[in-house]
Amino acid sequence: MKKISMLIPCYNEEENIQPISQAVVEVLETQLPQYDYELVFIDNCSQDRTREYIRKVCSANHKIKAILNVTNFGQFNSPFYGMCQTTGDCTITMCCDFQDPVELIPRFVEEWEKGYKIVSGIKTSSKENRLVYWMRSIYYKIIKNMSEVEMIEHFTGFGLYDTSFIKLLRELKDPLPFIRGIVAEYGFKRKDIYYEQPKRRAGKTKNNFYTLYDAAMLSITSYTKVGLRMATFLGFISSIICFIIAIVYLVLKLVRWNDMVMGMAPIAIGVFLIGSIQLFFIGLLGEYILNINKRIMNRPLVVEEERINFDEVE
Repeated sequence: MKKISMLIPCYNEEENIQPISQAVVEVLETQLPQYDYELVFIDNCSQDRTREYIRKVCSANHKIKAILNVTNFGQFNSPFYGMCQTTGDCTITMCCDFQDPVELIPRFVEEWEKGYKIVSGIKTSSKENRLVYWMRSIYYKIIKNMSEVEMIEHFTGFGLYDTSFIKLLRELKDPLPFIRGIVAEYGFKRKDIYYEQPKRRAGKTKNNFYTLYDAAMLSITSYTKVGLRMATFLGFISSIICFIIAIVYLVLKLVRWNDMVMGMAPIAIGVFLIGSIQLFFIGLLGEYILNINKRIMNRPLVVEEERINFDEVE
């Protein structure tokens, strides 16, 4: 009997733990009874009653498992680590807040049985904030054009992954895993399933400007060279422009010595313009260095505090 692993990362999702576990188990047991299953929660050190509810659902069903982290390891490390701990023939990852429809689970499995190694859930629209969705669309367009790898637009990681892909993840040993980039980079046989993203069932989104910026910088510094190349080209072009302007001012001053009053405005504008360009690219260069630094330190993806039901005999 083949086994389906469900992975649900969570952080402060006390209102959603029991409903999502019930919904997923119901789909698996009623629509996919020919498969064995496990449902794995990985909690990123929630500060509410999330862990209390996780323990309740784990005690009620020993096929529901949990990994509890000692602290919050971020929105990328924890799900990636959880995927590497699953034991099924395929692993389906989804959010805890019902924004990834549980109704798509049978469809994912159907496509997997046709031979696809990855089945990706792609958002066509969202019932959440339209401005955020629009900004995400712009980001995906930019990163897709900048990257040497063909990035997948509006793919958040929701999907099914064959055990062969999970094996690859275990072998990567990447201290800064970006699952969307990894899926695009390694070119496994993939099927895209399109859906409209519903609203959160309960609770508040954990994404904010910092987390979205962090995701953007991780993708840019991991999968593009455009930032550094742009700094080189822009620096070269601006230096040529400044040289030409300097020659023009020198000639005008020599030809019209008494009438040509230079003043401070050109100097101030030039200093601030060049200075702002330099600061921007120093910051961008710092992002690349930060990426390199984290990879060199090679810290563990996650440190576990507790595991629940992993020792159960199935």
